[in-house]
Amino acid sequence: MKQQPAYEDAIDLLDADHKLVKKLFIDFGALVEDDAPPQFKQLVAAKICRELTIHAQVEEEIFYPAVREAIGDEALMDEAEAEHAQAKELIAKIEGMEADDEGFDDAVKSLGEMIDEHVHEEREQIFLKAKYADLDLRGMVPDLVARKKALQPGKPAPSRAKKTTRASAKKEHA
Repeated sequence: MKQQPAYEDAIDLLDADHKLVKKLFIDFGALVEDDAPPQFKQLVAAKICRELTIHAQVEEEIFYPAVREAIGDEALMDEAEAEHAQAKELIAKIEGMEADDEGFDDAVKSLGEMIDEHVHEEREQIFLKAKYADLDLRGMVPDLVARKKALQPGKPAPSRAKKTTRASAKKEHA
């Protein structure tokens, strides 16, 4: 029996990311309301930042260039990339803070508002135009999934130190 793909197309995959992050922002808001310990807020904020960073990177590397070429709307795509740059600046600020720092909760809340607005514009403009453009949105899914997996933390990168150590060991035994 052939397994159905997890996502209908690239838009479905990217929108699933949007929904996941929205849930994380809701979870963060609940932690703030409940005056939860800082370590819980720190964990959720870190997950938000990680998910958004990966999402933005796969959009910028794979989805946006294809959409830019297909729809020819430079201003729209430039605006989306500028919004990503603003979000990255705020993500970097959040990642440099501790959850009990003054302004931490507000920074995460501001990021959530920024992302809500970006997602709304993306859904109403970019995704809509992409659906009607000459794009293989289904065919993009494997590349998007593979890139997302490669960007997940905990994926060991090849270590040069180990190679050097092995090479040194071979020289010593020769």
